[in-house]
Amino acid sequence: MSKEKAKAHYLGHPGHEKLNCSQTIIKAFKDKFSLTDAMVIQFGKFGGGNAPEGHCGAFYAAKAILENRHPEKLKSCASLLFASAGSTKCKEIRSLRKLTCIGCIEKVAESLENI
Repeated sequence: MSKEKAKAHYLGHPGHEKLNCSQTIIKAFKDKFSLTDAMVIQFGKFGGGNAPEGHCGAFYAAKAILENRHPEKLKSCASLLFASAGSTKCKEIRSLRKLTCIGCIEKVAESLENI
């Protein structure tokens, strides 16, 4: 299950490279969406509140995946995260304290698994 793989990478479990929130989504869904290792590296700069427009890094990675492959699914991904976290923006999510970073990764991964 890709959600578990994403969590394992974020937490740096044995046998999993420790990655940031954005990279975990790219890495976990690499095979499903034909993503590259170069993308995993590229998304290293989008964790910790550094994604464009202040987005959650996990959501930003999903947005990058969905925009060209399944643009009709982007709104449902955003809605799922917003319903649980209160925002799709990292700093707002953190200040609301409704969902942790790992929780955001889980919600985004759930959305991508359903595609």
